[in-house]
Amino acid sequence: MKKPELLVTPTCVHDIPLLAAAGADAFVIGEQRYGLRLSGEFNREDVQKAIALAHSKGKKVYVAMNAIFHNDKVGELANYIKFLKEIKADAIIFGDPAVLMTVREIAPKMKLHWNTETTATNWYTCNYWGRKGAARAVLAREINMDAMIETKENAEVEIEVQVHGMTCMFQSKRSLLGNYFEYQGNVMEIENRKYERNMFLHDKERNNKYPIFEDENGTHIMSPNDICIIDELEELINAGVDSFKIDGIFKSSKYLIRVTELYREAIDLCVEDAEKYEEKRTELLNEIEKIQPEHRPLDTGFFFKETVY
Repeated sequence: MKKPELLVTPTCVHDIPLLAAAGADAFVIGEQRYGLRLSGEFNREDVQKAIALAHSKGKKVYVAMNAIFHNDKVGELANYIKFLKEIKADAIIFGDPAVLMTVREIAPKMKLHWNTETTATNWYTCNYWGRKGAARAVLAREINMDAMIETKENAEVEIEVQVHGMTCMFQSKRSLLGNYFEYQGNVMEIENRKYERNMFLHDKERNNKYPIFEDENGTHIMSPNDICIIDELEELINAGVDSFKIDGIFKSSKYLIRVTELYREAIDLCVEDAEKYEEKRTELLNEIEKIQPEHRPLDTGFFFKETVY
């Protein structure tokens, strides 16, 4: 039985060696101009440093270019992809075919991961993008474990699944917060709000708080809970899922390092000693609950629900 890759989203370059020591196999980084909902902002210099650091420790780096692109940015893609090729990025994460087409022209050997976050809901679609050039498909967060396993059984590409962290519930290309503040006469620059942790959309009826923030790609409303299936990994591992992702958006470096350590232990136990994993999985979940922010309860997302939109 193979071990799935443990993929983590660091908040800054300094996280890379610490997360590598904690057990991460690969990292997702990028800058908001090209990537959606990143845990940290990595300019070109940061990306280059991160890749060099990761490679020195035998780890991989995938650069996010999965934003929704309009004509004004399409002309920039070739230059950025050329840069990523030169510094030896291990893969580019994309959703827009414009990225795929540009990679074919500029860096035809570059590995591509297809990630639209919402539309990878069946194996046929995953294989469609695989035949177009993608080596991996990132499954939608809204499908359950049975659907994930069936997709993996029929996929011609690698399959990545998010196992921990918050998910996006809504995105608009509009600057909804910015427009609201301007209407109120309180103009605030998007850059000053980008990593604001204390802005929420309140749902009094359900007693939920939905984190909300803006970046260059618009307005994003996030889930009120964090996915956590550290105690439910066996089926996905047995099915051969290729990559487990820990999403670190709005999380501290300290939190991410500890969660990475715990998932590393869980994956290793599950593969190497299934009985020991059975004995310890509740303890592993309890360890995460100890460090979980009080306002961010853990749940299992859609893993054990009927897929409903």
